[in-house]
Amino acid sequence: MNYQWYPGHMTKAKRMMQENMGLIDLVIEVVDARIPLSSRNPDIDELGRNKFRVILLNKSDLADAEANRLWMEYFKEKGFHALEVNAKSGQGLRSLQGIVREACREKIERDRRRGIKNRPIRAIVVGIPNVGKSTFINSFAGKACTKTGNKPGVTKGKQWIRMNRELELLDTPGILWPKFESEEVGRNLALTGSMNDEILEMTQLASDLLGYLLSHYREQLAGRYQMSDSGDMDTALAVLTHICEIRGCYRKGQEPDYEKAASVLMDDFRSGRIGRITLELPADVS
Repeated sequence: MNYQWYPGHMTKAKRMMQENMGLIDLVIEVVDARIPLSSRNPDIDELGRNKFRVILLNKSDLADAEANRLWMEYFKEKGFHALEVNAKSGQGLRSLQGIVREACREKIERDRRRGIKNRPIRAIVVGIPNVGKSTFINSFAGKACTKTGNKPGVTKGKQWIRMNRELELLDTPGILWPKFESEEVGRNLALTGSMNDEILEMTQLASDLLGYLLSHYREQLAGRYQMSDSGDMDTALAVLTHICEIRGCYRKGQEPDYEKAASVLMDDFRSGRIGRITLELPADVS
């Protein structure tokens, strides 16, 4: 399947980000902890050049705990300040103010030497669609100061939010990039909901996911769908057929409804009901 999705408004959003970079001290990049590399827009490194940087591994509760640790080490070795967070619950966010101060220590010291007091750090919050930028801001601020949604592309324009005396945030729309460098990156974005499901072949996407789960998270998959490690788990088709049986996914005439079974599987994966799953590791980075 060809995984590509780049709506026209994303070009406008990228231009808006470029125009505002002169106002910014810090770039806070929100990534999906299940796909920390695939969910990083390569344009951000260019846009945020010469800015202080923080990476938030959001949805860390859905990702493999050991994989989270490896990714934290990876980003720190690359020179980023990094933090595991769960924007929905607020987990990890108490540490962010200290991380911001540490990341911007040079700027704070420069202001102090110049006699500038109480000038807040201005940070831009960036990330691809559906990684949880607006949810993070609302949770961090303790109030609903931005619009959120469970589908990509909810934030349409820029919004400045004053968090406290020390920090102001600029929320931006989620943007992808025009052409993904590999099919694997596109597939990972599709699996985690950063692309519009309406343009995807969900049965094929579910088969791709099952191929990975059968190789890397076989035990969690078997536990979720009460499968024995035998014929039920030989192939992706066998698993989808089993899901049809236990969830009653049938068309008229008792024909298996693989599209419905695929939808069940994708919903279970995205919500974490199968288990904590990470789709890529630092060791996979070439």
